[in-house]
Amino acid sequence: MTNFKRTTVTSALPYANGPVHIGHLAGVYVPADIYVRYLRLKGEEVLFIGGSDEHGVPITIKAKKEGVTPQDIVDRYHSIIKKSFEEFGITFDIYSRTTSKTHRELASDIFRTIEGKGGFIEKTNEQYYDESAQQFLADRYITGKCPHCGNENAYGDQCESCGTSLSPTDLINPKSAISGNVPVMRETKHWYLPLDQHEAWLRKWILEDHKEWKANVYGQCKSWLDMGLQPRAVSRDLDWGIPVPVPGADGKVLYVWFDAPIGYISNTKELCDSQPEKYGPWEKWWKDEDTRLIHFIGKDNIVFHCIVFPAMLKAEGSYILPDNVPANEFLNLEGDKISTSRNWAVWLHEYLEDFPGKQDVLRYVLTANAPETKDNDFTWNDFQARNNNELVAIFGNFINRALVLTQNYYAGIVPALGPLTDYDKQTLEEFVNVKSEVEKLLNNFRFRDAQKEAMTLARIGNKYLADTEPWKVAKIDMDRVATIMHLSLQIAANLAIAFEPFLPFTSKKLRTMLGMKSFSWNDLGKIDLLVAGSQLETPELLFEKIEDETMQVQVQKLLDTKIANEAANYKASPVKENVAFEDFMKMDIRVGTVLSCQKVPKADKLLQFRIADGLEERTILSGIAQHYPNPEELVGTQVCFIANFEPRKLRGIMSEGMILSAENSDGKLVLIQPRAVVTNGVEVK
Repeated sequence: MTNFKRTTVTSALPYANGPVHIGHLAGVYVPADIYVRYLRLKGEEVLFIGGSDEHGVPITIKAKKEGVTPQDIVDRYHSIIKKSFEEFGITFDIYSRTTSKTHRELASDIFRTIEGKGGFIEKTNEQYYDESAQQFLADRYITGKCPHCGNENAYGDQCESCGTSLSPTDLINPKSAISGNVPVMRETKHWYLPLDQHEAWLRKWILEDHKEWKANVYGQCKSWLDMGLQPRAVSRDLDWGIPVPVPGADGKVLYVWFDAPIGYISNTKELCDSQPEKYGPWEKWWKDEDTRLIHFIGKDNIVFHCIVFPAMLKAEGSYILPDNVPANEFLNLEGDKISTSRNWAVWLHEYLEDFPGKQDVLRYVLTANAPETKDNDFTWNDFQARNNNELVAIFGNFINRALVLTQNYYAGIVPALGPLTDYDKQTLEEFVNVKSEVEKLLNNFRFRDAQKEAMTLARIGNKYLADTEPWKVAKIDMDRVATIMHLSLQIAANLAIAFEPFLPFTSKKLRTMLGMKSFSWNDLGKIDLLVAGSQLETPELLFEKIEDETMQVQVQKLLDTKIANEAANYKASPVKENVAFEDFMKMDIRVGTVLSCQKVPKADKLLQFRIADGLEERTILSGIAQHYPNPEELVGTQVCFIANFEPRKLRGIMSEGMILSAENSDGKLVLIQPRAVVTNGVEVK
C-alpha cells in the first residue's frame, strides 16, 4: 500500500427493488466499512463510494405488478436502503443512484468513447418477442418449465427453485410474463463488448499479476478464463434504463450490468463536483496511477468486477484498474439460502426497529460469522450466544469492572501509575503486540480474524483484573491498586481504538466515558492514552443480555414466513372423479373423544387410538405417529372418524374405523377436529 497516495473503495450497488438484508451486510457493507474506518483511523486519504442500482428488468416487473412506475419503485427503496445504511453506521462519503443526471451523462459518455474507438461489435440475433405486447422480452419476462427440476415458474435467466442458470431457449413451454402468450423469435440488433479480444491481457493481469487475490476470487476468474471468454451484450430492448446514445438505437437501453458499475465513477464525480475544495477533481480517484481501487462485492459479482468491468475500463482507455476485489461468499439464514423473493431474510430496517441501539451487536456477529472463504450461516441462537457470552461477558464485563472500580476507589479520576511488577510488564507486552497482528489481518482483508484478535485485548484486561484482584489489594496497599487501575484504564482506551472499525457506536460511547478527545490508529498499543488526574464520566453498560423471549419472537417470525411460503407455493392435487350422492351417504362420519393414544410397538408410523364413540369404545389405528411425537397430549381431544370403515387387522391389532386428517403443504398430517366440543357419536354432515 506504500506505493499509493489514496484509496477508492467501492461497495456493490444494492438493487433498488427491495430493502437490504444481513446477507448483503455480511458479504459487502460491513467489511467495506471496517476497512474504510481503519484507513481513516490511520490518517490515509480514502473515498468510500456507494449507491443504488436502479435499472433493469426486475424493477419493471415489480412496477407492473404494483401498478406504479419504475421510478416509483426505485425512489421508495433507494430511500429505505440509504436510511438503513445511515442508521447502521455505514460511512459512505456519498450514497447516490444510477437514475441521477450525472450518472446518465457519464455512462453515455463512456459508451460513446468505447464506440468511437471501435470497442464494440454489432450483432443481430433472434430473441423472444411478445406480439401482443409488441416488445422483445428480457430473460426475466419469460417464464416456463425448468428442464432440470420441473419448476413450472422458472425464469428465462434462472430457476429460483433449483438455482440453475438458464437461457430463455432452455425453458419448456415458454410464455411471456407480460401477456401470458407464447412468444415468437424475431431478429434484433445489439452492441457487444468483445471480451474474447481482452482475454490475453486479462489472463496475465489476473493470473500472473494478482496471485495475492483471495482464492475464491482467483479461482472463479481462472475458471472463466480457461473456458474462453465470449462477446457480451451491452444493450437491451427495454424502455427502462439509459438509452443507447448512438443513432439507430431507438428502443434500446444500456444493459444494467454495463450501466451499474459506472455508478461508482458517476457517484464519485457527483461528490467531487459538489465539494471540489474537499475532495479535489474526481479524475484523481479514478484515473491517477497513485490511486488504489478496491471493490467490495459478493461472489455473484466476481466476474463482473474482475473481468467485465476492467475490460470496459481498458476499452475506454483512461481509467485505473482494481488493485483488489476481496469478494465474500454467501451468508445463509438458519440453514437455508437467503431469498428476497421468499422473504427469507433478516431485513436491516426491521432489525433496527426490533433492536434499537444494537447496531454493533449485529456488526459483531456478522463479522464473527463472515463468509470470507466459504458460505456461512446466521442463526438467532448464535446471535444471542455471541452477544451474551462475548460482548457482555468479556468486552462489557471488563470495561464495567475497570470503570466502576475506578469510580469506587478514586471517584472516577484516573490514578497515577506506580512501580510495575513483572506481571504488569508481562501483561503490557501481551497487549502491545495486538496492534501489529490486527493491522496485518486488516491489510489482508481478514476481518473475522482481525475482530477476534482485537477481542484479545478485552480477554487480557479481564485476566489482569482477575489475577491482580484490586478489591482485595485495596485492604492493604492502595498504591498498588492505583497502578492496577491505571493500567486497566489504558487497556480500556486501547479497546476503544481497536474496535472503532468494528463497533463504532460502542467505541464512541467508551471514548466518551474515558474522556478521550482525540485518537488515531498509531495510538494503539500505547499506555499513556489517559492522563493521570483526568476525570472519567459516569460508567454505563456497553452491552446488555438478550433474553430467550426476545429471540423466540425472531424465530417465530421466520417460522411464519416459512409457513406462508409453503402455503403460497402449495398446489392442490386434482379433484378425483365425481361420486354419486348415494355413495357419499354410505359413509358414516362421526365425532369421538380420545380416551387413550399411544405408539404401536415396532411400528414407526402407527398410533393406537381408543375412542369413545357415543355407543361404546373402539380402537382405531392411524399412520400419523411421525406427525404427533407426543400422542398422550391428544387424550381428551375430539377427532373425526369413519365409523363404518371395514375393520382390518394391523400389527395384530383390529382397527375399527379411520381417523380423518389433512395433509398440509409441508407434508405434515393434521387431525380433523371440531372447533367446539360436541356430543360423542354425532354425525358429520
